[in-house]
Amino acid sequence: MSYLKIAGIGIVMVLSNLVQAQDTIRYTGTTLSNVDYHHGQLRPAVGVHNIQVMRASREHASESDGFGWTYNHAPMLAYWNNTFYLQYLANPVGEHVPPGQTLLVTSKDGYNWSKPQVIFATYKVPDGFKKPDYLGVANNLFAVMHQRMGFYVASNGRLLTLAYYGIAMDARDDPNDGNGIGRVVREIYKDGKLGPVHFIRFNHLFNDKNTSHPFYKSSSDKEFVKACDELLSKPLMLQQWNEEADRNDPLISLQKEYKAFNYYTLPDGKVVGLWKHALTSVTADGGKTWKYNPMRAPGFVNSNAKIWGQKTSDGKYATVYNPSEFRWPLALSVSHDGLKYHNLLLVNGEISPMRYGGNYKSYGPQYVRGILEGNGKPADGNLWVTYSMNKEDIWVASVPVPVIDSVSGNIEEDFKNLPAETALKYWNIFSPVHAGVAMGKTPEGANALVLRDSDPFDFAKAERIIPASKKAVIEFDVSAAQNNFGTLQIEVQDGKGNVGLRIQMDADSLLKAKTGARYKRLSAYQPNERLRIKMDLDCTQRMYKVFVNGKPQNGSVTLFYAPLANVERVVFRTGERRFYPTIDTPADNATDLPDTGKWEKEAVYFLYNFKATRVE
Repeated sequence: MSYLKIAGIGIVMVLSNLVQAQDTIRYTGTTLSNVDYHHGQLRPAVGVHNIQVMRASREHASESDGFGWTYNHAPMLAYWNNTFYLQYLANPVGEHVPPGQTLLVTSKDGYNWSKPQVIFATYKVPDGFKKPDYLGVANNLFAVMHQRMGFYVASNGRLLTLAYYGIAMDARDDPNDGNGIGRVVREIYKDGKLGPVHFIRFNHLFNDKNTSHPFYKSSSDKEFVKACDELLSKPLMLQQWNEEADRNDPLISLQKEYKAFNYYTLPDGKVVGLWKHALTSVTADGGKTWKYNPMRAPGFVNSNAKIWGQKTSDGKYATVYNPSEFRWPLALSVSHDGLKYHNLLLVNGEISPMRYGGNYKSYGPQYVRGILEGNGKPADGNLWVTYSMNKEDIWVASVPVPVIDSVSGNIEEDFKNLPAETALKYWNIFSPVHAGVAMGKTPEGANALVLRDSDPFDFAKAERIIPASKKAVIEFDVSAAQNNFGTLQIEVQDGKGNVGLRIQMDADSLLKAKTGARYKRLSAYQPNERLRIKMDLDCTQRMYKVFVNGKPQNGSVTLFYAPLANVERVVFRTGERRFYPTIDTPADNATDLPDTGKWEKEAVYFLYNFKATRVE
């Protein structure tokens, strides 16, 4: 081969690599997560609201899903008919351990959710079924559900919901090996009712003669059939089916073992695809072909949990994922062009206790999924995502758009004068079902930020980002409905979540300050007594003064129990900080925590106002 030919090939390869690099998403920031902390020491995106949708309970099934099933995972989200639709799959105890079913919850506002209803019920595998090259024969075996696509809004306005019946012969078998039963579909009507279940695609061992639901083509509803036909003509939508489909299914354009596909469209019409492990590629023809085999997006850190990407309402782009080899924290990156992502911000840095053990249950907020293009745009313009906690509880998060990570100027909020719908715009909240954070009424009937907690395993948390300051004055009025149980911890932190000082209202009727390993008494408090608290902070001197109802407390001056370069976050939390699990916690957990059905008396706290003034 001549030198010119070799040089020409080299130039082509270099140009090809440059084009590929240009079209490949990448993380260009310098921030990395520290998984020794559940929050990764990441700065929060301001105003994120994490809301628990469904709290699993074996002992109080009527207050959870109606079944007492404790493996709940892989939630997916759509917005249609001015309503959020969220479906998730469930098993009694653990992953891949039948029976399985898929449930649906709905909400008008993303905060108040309906009770789960079954949309795809348990399905019996035919006795005598055998998988090729796998030992064992099905005998009284039920299918498990394992789908990567939940919804499709058709151009005729029909909302379809879909699920997949896979077969796991035992707890270690893979239901997504191409040897399952098939994919089912039904319609969700505007009045909330559901259409009949049909199969839309069979795996190779099944057909309309040996299954329990009819093929969609047999439906007398022509518009339903039309919606299904339209879905089957969309390569990008069908790419989500890859894992469950036959390994040679002609409807799937990219048939290799790439998992949990989602995508978004760039300004030039090209489409970015994302898979687990932050794999990515680009298509210019709607998913019929891909420019290169999916490759790991340079700079992104992501293991085998899902990564989500989408265009946001301000014309930018966001990816949401676990930026570690663990399934915590849950974080977000922003891009101006859909290719270069420049920051890493916290969405949720809490890990609730895993109350129930089970097969393949992983710790952390994980398997995040947003609203796919075409499946609706929430009226508030926020970025909404859903995820599971520990493969046990189902959550959503609302991220304000545009995404910001800091605030400026002094803060002065009086909740009695603020509209309830917008009062918490700049507050980050973590709100479990039984440890809620929301605007509510004080005993006197005024508006206030209310934290309630009757959950012995979790807590309510409200956090306010303030301007980064070496010296600041923080003031607020607070009261407790009780003084003989519960706790409200109030911490001042830096941008990374490092804590420098804490005061707390405890169950012994005392307001205290943490001083290293011990606490000192500040004052007593009575039920429903309004305390006006002022903290005068100085990071340069590592000290602060506490005033209660205008009076200095216990010598007034208290040292930070840990040094901070500046203060940037104020946290109100109805429980102790959590440090478990750690990076050394065993991956598999088969043991339930003690007293998982226990409730506590509800402790209630009212925050009337909040003020932060930068002194320097």
